[in-house]
Amino acid sequence: MEKQTERHRVGPAPVVKPLLFLHNISIIQYRGKQMSIDECCKDGRDRGIDNQDCTALPLISESTTCRIVQEQCCATVLEDSICTNGINMAKDQGGCDTQFPGSTCETKTAKMCCDCCLLGRAAQEKGLPCDHSLSLGYQCGLVSRACCDDGAPDVKTNTLVPDKDNEALTGKDNPLLNECSNAKCAQECVGNGTCACFKGYKLKPDGKNCEGEWTGGGINPYPSNIDECESGTHNCAPDFMCQNTQGSFRCRPKNQCGDGYIQDALGSCIDINECLAQTGPCHPGQSCMNTVGSFTCQRNSVNCGRGYHLNDNGNRCVDIDECKGPDGECAGHGCINLVGSFRCECKIGFIFNSISRVCEDINECRHYPGRLCAHKCENAVGSYKCSCTQGFKLASDGRNCDDLNECESSPCSQECANVYGSYQCYCRRGYQLSDRDGINCEDIDECALPTGGHICSYRCHNTPGSFHCNCPATGYTLAPNGRSCQDVDECVTGTHTCSETESCFNVQGGFRCLSFECPPNYRRAGEKARVERSDTVRCVKSCQPNDISCVLDPVHSVSHTVISMPTFREFTRPEEIVFLRTMSMAHSSPHISSDIVFDILEGNVQNSFDIVKREEHGIIVGVVRQVKPLIGPLNMVLKLAMNYVTSGVVSHRNIVSVHIFVSEFWF
Repeated sequence: MEKQTERHRVGPAPVVKPLLFLHNISIIQYRGKQMSIDECCKDGRDRGIDNQDCTALPLISESTTCRIVQEQCCATVLEDSICTNGINMAKDQGGCDTQFPGSTCETKTAKMCCDCCLLGRAAQEKGLPCDHSLSLGYQCGLVSRACCDDGAPDVKTNTLVPDKDNEALTGKDNPLLNECSNAKCAQECVGNGTCACFKGYKLKPDGKNCEGEWTGGGINPYPSNIDECESGTHNCAPDFMCQNTQGSFRCRPKNQCGDGYIQDALGSCIDINECLAQTGPCHPGQSCMNTVGSFTCQRNSVNCGRGYHLNDNGNRCVDIDECKGPDGECAGHGCINLVGSFRCECKIGFIFNSISRVCEDINECRHYPGRLCAHKCENAVGSYKCSCTQGFKLASDGRNCDDLNECESSPCSQECANVYGSYQCYCRRGYQLSDRDGINCEDIDECALPTGGHICSYRCHNTPGSFHCNCPATGYTLAPNGRSCQDVDECVTGTHTCSETESCFNVQGGFRCLSFECPPNYRRAGEKARVERSDTVRCVKSCQPNDISCVLDPVHSVSHTVISMPTFREFTRPEEIVFLRTMSMAHSSPHISSDIVFDILEGNVQNSFDIVKREEHGIIVGVVRQVKPLIGPLNMVLKLAMNYVTSGVVSHRNIVSVHIFVSEFWF
C-alpha cells in the first residue's frame, strides 16, 4: 500500500532525512510550560522556509533536545529546497555538469539530486523498472525513483493521481485507487485490481509479479526467458531473421552476398581477405595479394608488414606472437595473439589504448564524477577509493559517508553536542565558550559584568562558575536570596549595650543608646518601659501653680523621634522623611482666622532639608524632605516647630527634635 502510493505521487518524492532523536522524548518542560518536539520542529521549519541561518536560530527553549530539533528541521527544509532546484534543473535543462560550478555543500547536494534525477529519467526512457537495485544511496535512490515515476507516460497511473477539482473521486473515496492499493502489483495496476507489466515483461501465474527481458547490462536477473522469435513478438524486417537471446532477441540480416564477401550485422557485404582467412592459398614462394571479392598470387618479395616476420625459409611472412615472453606486450595484463597483431585483455580499472597498444589506468573519478563516492573520490592505479570530508567517516560500503560523532573523543572541555558533520561545545552555568578556540570554557566573572555592581548589595566575590555576596562585618546579615544585605536589629536580638536608663534605637547597620529627659515644667506623655524605634518621646507642659511665666510660654510640647536613612546611591529628587500631623482641619470656619506655620529652627546642615505644608484626608500635615544628597556615616538633630497662629499671633507651639542617623551604605 505504501509503495504504490509513492509510485503514483505527482512530481519527485521529497528527500526525507530521519531525525536522530528518541521517540519517547516528545514533551519538554521549559519554565513550567510543556513544549512538544513538534513545536520545536515547526519553529525550525518555518525559519528554514524564511532562509534563516540554521546554525544560529533564536532558541525557543533552553532544552538541548529542542535546539537540535530546531536546527535539523530547519536544515531539512533548506536541503529539500536545494535538492528540488537540482531536480528542476535536470527536468528543464536535461544536463547537470555545467550548471553547478564550485564545490560547496549546497552545490554538491543540488548536483547530486540533478544527476540522480537524470538517472531515473534515463531508466524510464529505456523501459527499465524504476525500483532498480543499484546501490545509489538512500537520498539518490529516492530522487531517481521519483523522477522515473514522474516521467512515465502511463495513462493508467494518471487515473490514480489525486484531482483537486474532483475530490469525490480521490483519496479513500476513489474505488479505483483503493482497488489498486489492495492489489499490490509489482509494476502496474490497470484498475479493478488487475495487474500489468512493463514492456519486455510478462505477468507471472500469481497475477502480481512480472518476468521477462533485461536491458540493463550484465547478467539477466530474471531466470525465465521469452522466445520472441518463436512467439512472433519480434519486430525484425523481412530482410532480417530473428535470433533469440537470453532475455531479448536480435535481428540479423539474411545472407545476400556472393563468393569472396561476408555479410555484416547491417546487411552490408564486406570483402573477405582470403590471404588471411585461408591457409596457404598460394604456392610456396608466392605472396598472396587480396583483391575485391578475390585474391591473386604474386612472386614472393621479402617485405613483411607490422606484426609479421619472415619464416625460416625466408620465403614468406609469418605472424609474430607478441604474447610470448614473461610479460609479453601487455605488461602483466591478459594477452591474446591475433594474426598480424595482438589484443590486451586489460584488468578491471584499465582500458586498452589502440594507438599505444597498452593498458592504461582508467580515472574513474573523472569519468563518473559524483557517482562513485558520496563525498570525495581519489583515483588509484586500476581502481579508486572514496574518502569523506571532515566530520564524517567512510561507511561500510566504502562509498557513502556516515556522520562522525566527535563527542565520543571528548573534544570539549565541558559539554559536547554532536551535530550532522560537526559538533558543538557548550558550557555549564557560570562559564562561557572561549572565543579563541570554541572548545574550552572560561569562567564568567559575574562581578565584572556591566550589571555586576547591582548583583550584590555590598561586595561581590567571583568564584569558578559562580559568585557569592558579602555584607559589612557588623550590623548586617546576608538575605535568603544570597545577594541583598539585611539590617540586624540589635535592639530586638538583645545584642545591644544600652544601660537600664537608656533606650535602644535600631539604625541601619547598628544601634544607638539614647536617653531623652523632659525639660523643667514638662512631663513625659504615655510613659513606657522601653521606647521602640518608631516611637516618639513626647513631653507636654506641666506648670506649677502660680507659675505665670510657664503658663505664658507658647511651647506646649517637646518631642523627640529617631530615623535612620541610607546614603542614597542615586539622588535625583527630594526624599520625604518625616510627617508632622496636626489636629487642625484644612478648612476651618471662615469666621476664625487661624493657620499653622512649620519651620526648621536648628540643625539644617547645608540647607539639606526643607518642610512643606500639605493637606491629607482633610488634615494639615507638615512634610520634612531631604533636598540634597548626604554621604554617611552622619548624625544630626533637626529641630522643627509647629506654630499655631491665630489672628497673626502664635497662640502655641510644638517643638519636634528629629535625630537623624545616615548610614554609609545605600542599603
